[in-house]
Amino acid sequence: MLTPWSLSPKLLFHQSGAAPSPFAKISSAASLWALRAFLITAMKFPLLRWTHGVPARAAAVALLAWTLFLAPLSAQEAKKKGPLKPKPDLADVKYGPHGRNVLDLWQARSDTPTPLVVFIHGGGFRAGSKEGVPVGLLTRLLANGISVMAINYRLSPEVSFPAHYLDSARSIQFARSNAKEWNLDPKRVGSTGGSAGAGTSLWIGFHDDLADARNPDPVLRQSSRLTCMAVNGAQSSYDPRVIREWVGEAAARHPALPDFFGVKLDEIDTPRAHKIYEAASAINYLTRDDPPVYAFYSEGRVLPANAKDGQGIHHINFGLRLKAQMDALGIECIVRHRDEGADPNDEMADFFIRQLTGKTAKSNPAK
Repeated sequence: MLTPWSLSPKLLFHQSGAAPSPFAKISSAASLWALRAFLITAMKFPLLRWTHGVPARAAAVALLAWTLFLAPLSAQEAKKKGPLKPKPDLADVKYGPHGRNVLDLWQARSDTPTPLVVFIHGGGFRAGSKEGVPVGLLTRLLANGISVMAINYRLSPEVSFPAHYLDSARSIQFARSNAKEWNLDPKRVGSTGGSAGAGTSLWIGFHDDLADARNPDPVLRQSSRLTCMAVNGAQSSYDPRVIREWVGEAAARHPALPDFFGVKLDEIDTPRAHKIYEAASAINYLTRDDPPVYAFYSEGRVLPANAKDGQGIHHINFGLRLKAQMDALGIECIVRHRDEGADPNDEMADFFIRQLTGKTAKSNPAK
């Protein structure tokens, strides 16, 4: 028989059929005494009933257990998972003629035009979605007065280079064309993304301005230039010959590359293919007037001897090679690895806040 005096956290969970582990962690004697006292009081009034006949003392046990134990544990679990992604102010806005030319926009609250960071998703140029925008980065940027835009773009094998890049660049031009309506500062635009989105960010950032003043499409008359880029697992070159030299044979054989380039397997080592490789590689456009970069990597520095095709495509050597060239040009390039204890969301947010606002970042509320 269960009595207030036989009450224990473990027993409570066994009686209810629930897992005992959460209560087993609780050692607060004061909480147990409070629960015992509540049960004694409830048991003195056995005639009290809810509308549907459930004994009041049973309801009291459930309510008090939730208040004392389960609600705090739920709050702790939510904190571990981090902040929830806020709903965008504008969702699935079309920025171009194709089905995947859509964007979401989160507007930072400000009386003056805000900077903008554009998130370009990864996925090997053949998968992925704007839904992958990192929540930690998103909330930090919004808290520091920076608006955020996440985009989709066309994928391989439906399209090949340079369609993925040009779609992404068009989204930036589209945002500039709506700068007044969306309260954006068109002179302060950064880009971020992982893997393919990172490589795209670098390509747009280093490429000459794609604005065409005579284009009949008013969107394409806008600038595509960026103020800065903060990227995760970026490839500064997609040229298999370069990848082979910098990282290894396995990375150079990544299965997504042929579709991205739009070349067949029997023409991967032809002059035509070589020109595409070079044109698709961001580092080949780097000049002294290009914007600063923060680059984060998490793939292991040492690849196994039996590495599978594609392994190494997020290797830090892509960042170190880029940094060597940017250092020589006097352009800031920060390269970080997870084994250094780096937190990409925090460090990217700090980088964007410094580059786009000139201010010191507000602390992360999730920590």
